[in-house]
Amino acid sequence: MSRIGKLPISIPEGVEIKVDNNNVVTVKGKLGTLQQAVDPCIKVNMEDGVLHLERAGESKKERSLHGLYRALVNNMVIGVSEGFHTTQEVIGVGYKAQAQGQVLELALGYSHSIFMVLPDEIKVETITEKGKNPLIKMTCCDKQLIGQVASKIRSLRKPEPYKGKGIRFAGEVVRKKAGKAAAK
Repeated sequence: MSRIGKLPISIPEGVEIKVDNNNVVTVKGKLGTLQQAVDPCIKVNMEDGVLHLERAGESKKERSLHGLYRALVNNMVIGVSEGFHTTQEVIGVGYKAQAQGQVLELALGYSHSIFMVLPDEIKVETITEKGKNPLIKMTCCDKQLIGQVASKIRSLRKPEPYKGKGIRFAGEVVRKKAGKAAAK
């Protein structure tokens, strides 16, 4: 039995879950609505405010999908009730980040500014304080979407190992290399 798959999903107050005949789970809460199609070999049962996912057999495919769909549905429940947050730091001399609505403008040491249009589901905020690195804060109810967008922003200028300049997640540790001056 999958350790993750057999865990029950408690449904918080204000969250509605519907499962239709095509095995599509719809989760609705105060922060939005999310949908996930579940493989037919996984059954979704709801009783007494608790959601259980059960598999039909013991094949390798069914065992692997059991934990996967439980995690996806659990992330949807957490997303519509609490939401997900990411914070990224922009580190480097002259590096800037500004948000104007759903457009994120980044100055990352290239000859031009980078304008990135974010999906409507994501709320973005930039914080620039004197003497500190600019921060990009994003919130969304979809964990997969916010992770994908954060990864795309980070890929525009990954942290380099010599000075540590670039975009990194808050709290991320970048191991620095000594460089050629230390070889002497």
